[in-house]
Amino acid sequence: MGRAKRLRTKYLANKLSQIRKFLGLSQNELIRAMGLVDVIYQGNVSEYESGERVPPLPVLLRYARVAGVSTDALIDDSIDLPSQFPKPKGRAR
Repeated sequence: MGRAKRLRTKYLANKLSQIRKFLGLSQNELIRAMGLVDVIYQGNVSEYESGERVPPLPVLLRYARVAGVSTDALIDDSIDLPSQFPKPKGRAR
């Protein structure tokens, strides 16, 4: 018996990459801004941005908080990201 194909959003990887680039952060700086230094690594962020892996829900929540957007804006392909993001203010909670 096979497994059903997992549903994925079409634009999530691109949105995650856009957030980091708009904020002017390296992948490691993004990890620090999200407060996830001992949780995820630069390779994880690279895989999220390339679409190789989908980040866990708590990581998506941290992306949204650092970017100042709702999680809907990240996961709903019909919602565009804003044209500007606030600069990160320390750790995301």
